[in-house]
Amino acid sequence: MQTNFTPEQLLDPGVAESEKILRKCVHCGFCTATCPTYVTLGNELDSPRGRIYLIKDMLENGRAADEQIVKHVDRCLSCLACMTTCPSGVNYMHLVDNARAHIEKTYKRPFINRLTRALLALVLPYPSRFRLALTAARFGRPLIPLFKSVAALKPMAAMLELAPKSLAAKSSYAEAGTHKAKTAKRGRVAILTGCAQPVLAPEINEATIRLLTRLGIEVTVPKGEGCCGALVHHMGREEAALENARRNVDIWTRELENGGLDAIVITASGCGTTIKDYGYMLRLDAAYKEKAARISALAKDVTEYLTMLDLPEAAYQTGVTVAYHSACSMQHGQKITRQPKDLLKAAGFIVKEPAEGHLCCGSAGTYNILQPEIARTLRNRKVKNIEATGASLIATGNIGCITQIATGTRLPIVHTVELLDWAYGGPQPSCVPQAKPVLNIAE
Repeated sequence: MQTNFTPEQLLDPGVAESEKILRKCVHCGFCTATCPTYVTLGNELDSPRGRIYLIKDMLENGRAADEQIVKHVDRCLSCLACMTTCPSGVNYMHLVDNARAHIEKTYKRPFINRLTRALLALVLPYPSRFRLALTAARFGRPLIPLFKSVAALKPMAAMLELAPKSLAAKSSYAEAGTHKAKTAKRGRVAILTGCAQPVLAPEINEATIRLLTRLGIEVTVPKGEGCCGALVHHMGREEAALENARRNVDIWTRELENGGLDAIVITASGCGTTIKDYGYMLRLDAAYKEKAARISALAKDVTEYLTMLDLPEAAYQTGVTVAYHSACSMQHGQKITRQPKDLLKAAGFIVKEPAEGHLCCGSAGTYNILQPEIARTLRNRKVKNIEATGASLIATGNIGCITQIATGTRLPIVHTVELLDWAYGGPQPSCVPQAKPVLNIAE
């Protein structure tokens, strides 16, 4: 794609990087076939190619974002399916992130929209605040019909609908400290506790720590660790995202220097995509760029890390049929496609892959709150394909997908690592239908 930025414009690092990305686009349109919003809405401006034209026009002319640009960029899920499809290597992720930062700086949103986005940024990245908000949400449920009847308040209705009716108790596994290996020590890792996940599903990190320590891996939960920054990053709040990144880089660097780390294990693939991008995000920060690049190199999804270990025979052969939903941040963001399925199969599960597996479920961080109607359409499409597999439960590697898909199906849905923990001698996940696993002959 030909660009016409001035030398003065290219002095801005964000513009210069965007210009490099724009030049790689050859207008082929392959991205339209796999873009969830284009497939759903059929509008060229709701495809990656259409958004690229809008972003180019905005940045090239050095103008503030307008209502049209904001509407179509806001509709982007950042699922990154377009990057998997693109034959030219267009880094759409970095382009749209830069566009969102520009929108945040130059566009004044309607009051209710500003309020909603500010509330999400103020609450979701902080577990204590999030837990309090979910507790309060129980009393707001009667207001759902009212909120749904007013267009600007539909995100409030979506928030209340997504809030669980009950919360698990705070897990001791989320507390800072070290979990010693239960067998001969084979390695040492840090685990990202996360922000929303330990409130919504503390059992995910519990299963991860149980499994890894049984396999001889020492797991540390570093003190001061917090949100990875993904939630605010995708809302265009660039400085807030970078502050989150710097904090975590400092904390993990300290662990790396005071005991060593084989990996930073991440159990939410949305967080993994962002942490693996810390090196890029902090490339302009002389004090952090090298440290951030080292941390990004250490970041591993839990299934990615497990495939690096010499696993024993599974303790049980469950024989349970599982529909594996590959989160967008897993398959498109981190390019992890084979490992989770191979691990489940090796652990004795029968794995089914739903049709249209490349299409997003509609979760996408805060998307299912800010764009509830499109998110609901995508969820229903995803659930229909999952249920068509005939599986008795669903496995995935991202808390956002778990929350989103669970609102549209009666099938139990769990994190992949919960099933692996069970197969290798841990407790059976509480929401999984009672099964009678057969003791492995090797045992």
